[in-house]
Amino acid sequence: MKVTNLPSIILFASIVFFSCGSSKVATSSDPYEQALAEQGMGATLWFQTSAEMRAAYYQAYQYGRMILEKKLALQNYDNPAIVFDIDETLLDNSPYQAWLIHNGRTYSSSTWKDWTDQARAEALPGALEFVAFVRSKGIDVFYISNRKTTEQKSTMENLKELGFPQVTDEHVLLRSASSDKTERRKRVQDSHEILLYVGDNLTDFNQVFDARGADYGKGLVDQYRQELLNSFVMLPNPMYGEWERAVLRNETGLSSQEQAARRKAALKE
Repeated sequence: MKVTNLPSIILFASIVFFSCGSSKVATSSDPYEQALAEQGMGATLWFQTSAEMRAAYYQAYQYGRMILEKKLALQNYDNPAIVFDIDETLLDNSPYQAWLIHNGRTYSSSTWKDWTDQARAEALPGALEFVAFVRSKGIDVFYISNRKTTEQKSTMENLKELGFPQVTDEHVLLRSASSDKTERRKRVQDSHEILLYVGDNLTDFNQVFDARGADYGKGLVDQYRQELLNSFVMLPNPMYGEWERAVLRNETGLSSQEQAARRKAALKE
């Protein structure tokens, strides 16, 4: 199968990003950063082009619907709610990942905010339909994201423009300090019964998954297997996430060269 034209999709996404207002267009001069960025090409291409990605999102949201229907058939709930993550759960930020690859850059808070300020991420497959189903059952929707509170306005604008419901300051809970979502989840629990969590990272369900040991957290998944099956919908995101920190052994401040070396060392033949 001929695949030599696939990277042009990454280029196209980058051009669209530039044309819609990004001010950070300089390509990195660090060859190690460029190489590290390019390692994300396969994952980003999978996310943007594969039919498998689309099927996986549809399947995950259908699973969420099945869980909800089962729970609602068994009992009545006082003030039921569902908690959604936003990025790579409801909104597609792969154009930002494409921009990083095309420019040989790795993530930075400034270029990320350039992207979110544009408020033009598209809805992911099945997301709007599932949220509409949730609301049709009288279930409240909360959005808990580790976007910063400085991104509140653009995030709400993006969600509203796409038709997501209950997009208010009370329902969109972004990060003010800690990336730990426990306290924000508790704020919802104080007034609602949370039936389901939806996200692309296991920490969208429980902060215990932040502490991943030598097995990359797989033992924790086995330990919490039943809770995950009953109360969490997992969306696929091979582009970034907590799994990357586990590969780096939770060390921060590593150079691009050191990060690339640790990634390679983690591979098994």
